[in-house]
Amino acid sequence: VNSHSASLYLEAGGARNAEVQSTLRTLGNKVEDLSTCNDLIAKHGSALQRSLSELEGVRLGGDAGDKIRQVTERATLFRITSNAMINACRDFLALAQAHSKRWQKALQAEREQRVRLEETLEQLAKQHNHLERAFRGATVLPASLANTPGDRSVPGKGDVSDEDDENEFFDAMEDVPEFITVPADPKYHRLVPICRGLSPGLDEQSLASNPESPQPQEVEPVRKRRTRIPDKPNYSLNLWSIMKNCIGKELSKIPMPVNFNEPLSMLQRLSEDLEYSDLLDKAAKCQNPLEQLCYVAAFSVSSYSTTVHRTGKPFNPLLGETFELDRVKESGYRSLCEQVSHHPPAAAHHVISERGWTLRQEIALASKFRGKYLSIMPLGTIHCIFEKSNNHYSWKKVTTTVHNIIVGKLWIDQSGEIDVVNHCTGDHCHLKFAPYSYFSRDVARKVTGVVSDKDGKVHFVLSGTWDEKMEVSRVMQSSRGGGGENGTDGAGTGALEEEPTSGAETMYYFSSLALTLNEPEEGMAPTDSRRRPDQRLMEQGRWEEANAEKQRLEEKQRSVRREREREAAFQGSECNCSLVGTHQDNYKAQWFERTEDPNTGEVTHIYQGGYWEAKEQGSWGTCPDIF
Repeated sequence: VNSHSASLYLEAGGARNAEVQSTLRTLGNKVEDLSTCNDLIAKHGSALQRSLSELEGVRLGGDAGDKIRQVTERATLFRITSNAMINACRDFLALAQAHSKRWQKALQAEREQRVRLEETLEQLAKQHNHLERAFRGATVLPASLANTPGDRSVPGKGDVSDEDDENEFFDAMEDVPEFITVPADPKYHRLVPICRGLSPGLDEQSLASNPESPQPQEVEPVRKRRTRIPDKPNYSLNLWSIMKNCIGKELSKIPMPVNFNEPLSMLQRLSEDLEYSDLLDKAAKCQNPLEQLCYVAAFSVSSYSTTVHRTGKPFNPLLGETFELDRVKESGYRSLCEQVSHHPPAAAHHVISERGWTLRQEIALASKFRGKYLSIMPLGTIHCIFEKSNNHYSWKKVTTTVHNIIVGKLWIDQSGEIDVVNHCTGDHCHLKFAPYSYFSRDVARKVTGVVSDKDGKVHFVLSGTWDEKMEVSRVMQSSRGGGGENGTDGAGTGALEEEPTSGAETMYYFSSLALTLNEPEEGMAPTDSRRRPDQRLMEQGRWEEANAEKQRLEEKQRSVRREREREAAFQGSECNCSLVGTHQDNYKAQWFERTEDPNTGEVTHIYQGGYWEAKEQGSWGTCPDIF
């Protein structure tokens, strides 16, 4: 816990309470003034009415009588208006007095919440101090000695004193400790674990079981990628003037200026799922399918690790737009994305790795603007197949929510559940992304889960956060009461204070991988996102030109779509097909084929091959002209 930040937070909370108290005192004084004015108006109004009544009794003729009658009529109107105002003031006074009690209760609840927060911070500070001392006193042992019972450090009962006796605990494995730590990119996040590798139980055991370990050999130098892009310009724009007419609508159908974008397309953003592809490399070496499932589950969480500050909207890809990511030399894989549908917008993705796995997915985004927040619901399934074991895994993405759309600082949360299923063995992993709650004592961005076999028996427990790390511990047997262990001994973790990538806040908070995605390369297809002119102009800081180019590209896409619909309607009439009242789109993807998935039954697009061969030959004649 950062004690300085905590104290600043508490001081800010105290300042807010003082401000509320001052406001309540001011309102109380104003209500008293209003009550005094109410009494004075009633008093002087009665006196005026008596004087007028006395004046009416005096007999005067001519103009004087007419003047008196005119004054009396005006006074009567004033009396009626004053009475109405007095009644309104009385109602307001009663309402303010009633709500004053509610405000006092709300303030008291805020004070109690602050006290609970102080207690939580104090508890976290104690736990941090305990972990720090334990880490300083820990000794890293070889895998051969880590199994010695006398060398184990078992947490005392006092460390779990806050847990109820009825909670369920898990006994750790007695022979081989199993513990996975999957930390986030240390170049991007402020807090990163020291332990980057995984435990000997899952990692080294799997490596030892693989007799075909690669031997050191000379390789071709890896290309040096860029580490910076031009800084984001400081352009102001009235968001409400654009969004006020968009509430409840599908976001993909709303023409948005590039001011709200980041200089990457959704295809490139989808390719960022491979930030931690090394998890799948390690999974490919596992002999045990349950251990393999742990790595796949961690990979499914890792795709959200760089989204904490990424509040910019990616460019909606044009129909037929592609993006290739060739990282064979660095990471052993080749990735290809293609926009296969425009309404609804959908992208197909295919990755083949030389290290024994294939990943494919088709993701369509459904998004709704709700006024205060924006919900983004990814539709579609992700598949991962391992060559050696032939294990086939699938899962879906959770909902992303962007908060404070109109007022306040934008922030992102992930919520929902993921079920990673092994279609060959029936094993599955259930992950839960807890939505952020101000009143919750749980750590923010928390993810928990369990890995079970086809019979429902739990073998691993997962915990962590979707922005920092995931930890997985093996479960041997479950027991109730305080005598059980939580199964996390066998490997230690620590925390290292580290600054984010230099200038990240001025470069859209891109990770090191994201900074390279829009870097021009030789031999790209003419439909590649890196050739998109409006996106390139935005990256260069020329936003006005980017907006004009964006409108041109979208209008060109609409024109091509209308022509395609006319051709489809004509072909339908030629073959006597019934197309009355519809406009069928005969568009076919360039590199993916629409088919039914045999495992899920969903209609999806699967890579049909040919792209990398076309790139090798420089043969792009079949690519559409979209830019």
